[in-house]
Amino acid sequence: MVMEKKYTEIERLECSLCGKSYDPFKIQNLCQCGGSLVARYDLEDAKESMDKRNMSKRVLSPWRYHELLPLKDPSNIVTLGEGMTPLLQMKRLGEKLGMKDLMIKDEGMNPTGTFKARGATAGVSKAKELGIESVTVPTNGNAGAAWATYAARAGMESYIIMPKNGPEMARKEITAAGSHAYLVDGRITDANVISEQLHQDYGIFNAATLREPYRLEGKKTMGLEIMEQLNWESPDVIAFPTGGGVGLIGIYKAIQELDEMGWIDEMKTRMVCVQAAGCAPITEAWEKKEKKSMMWDESDTVAFGMNVPKSKGDFMVLDSLYSSGGYATSVDDDEILRTKQIITKEEGLFACPEGSSAVAGIKKLLDQGLIDRNEKVVVVNTGSGLKYPNTVQTSMPLLQPGDEIQIELEESTE
Repeated sequence: MVMEKKYTEIERLECSLCGKSYDPFKIQNLCQCGGSLVARYDLEDAKESMDKRNMSKRVLSPWRYHELLPLKDPSNIVTLGEGMTPLLQMKRLGEKLGMKDLMIKDEGMNPTGTFKARGATAGVSKAKELGIESVTVPTNGNAGAAWATYAARAGMESYIIMPKNGPEMARKEITAAGSHAYLVDGRITDANVISEQLHQDYGIFNAATLREPYRLEGKKTMGLEIMEQLNWESPDVIAFPTGGGVGLIGIYKAIQELDEMGWIDEMKTRMVCVQAAGCAPITEAWEKKEKKSMMWDESDTVAFGMNVPKSKGDFMVLDSLYSSGGYATSVDDDEILRTKQIITKEEGLFACPEGSSAVAGIKKLLDQGLIDRNEKVVVVNTGSGLKYPNTVQTSMPLLQPGDEIQIELEESTE
């Protein structure tokens, strides 16, 4: 990978609650007040170093936006070829849903099969730069798979904690990467407790969602790519399936930074949070116009990545929705699986349940009149459907050589 020798440095870390500043070149977790730390940059300096007309000449990687990413030294980049995923026009799917301009950003093309690779490349790279040798990550599955894989790439030890009913594929990826992996009889909130215990007892760096500052920066690159792929013109709507919410927060942060740099003519994008009906704390809070969500008891959904009963960043997700004039909605598991089948049949895109939920959520908002059929809408499919083989039922007749096959052909309308 050919990179520039000198990076524009991250300016500071800022508490999302109290605004206190921290040194980004020292190991940091949370603010003293308990708030998540957010990376801030000299955007004027970044604007001088970047030229949106020449971005296509840069490396095909999220690190092409290095002025807006936290590394000081590019030699610390830990990469497996993540990012630069396609933004696909969904013509037939859009017509079926009653929309004229529907696109899907397909994050299933990333290493480890999900958008979590973006958070891992940024988080592990910065951990390497700071001299961190081991990380612990509580996960529903896909984040753990990504962090275990990228930690292995960096030569780090990883300690991954996940619910015992998490996706088997993710469990296998974590094990294959040589991680110290543990199952917990509970939910991701219980896994969080164990990761923090490892941090306190053994000094292992806790890279849990929004307990370290840099996963957010990696996921932010989805927003940067979407804007570049649309020639720096904001879509009307971006929909994101939401559990912990870092992806949605990151995309909106990217849009805000580009707007402050003057790269966006009109700041018009409305963010949409889609959750599963079996675990929809942020949607419930949005409907009540609350600033934070309540713990969602007995959460359960086929879209396991969204099974987060209480997100540490719930107030940041809600603020993104309120600031952008966006919406939150939820869809049940039957609709998620039905939509997953429709996406694949109409467009050949094998989406994950989480991504399918976002499409179903957009259809719901369209029916409610909150989205116009003529608007430009981007939906993020956060992972490959191959990660969830149990969500597809197969029915394939067994044939022997020479068996006659009866096929009913549809009559041509021409």
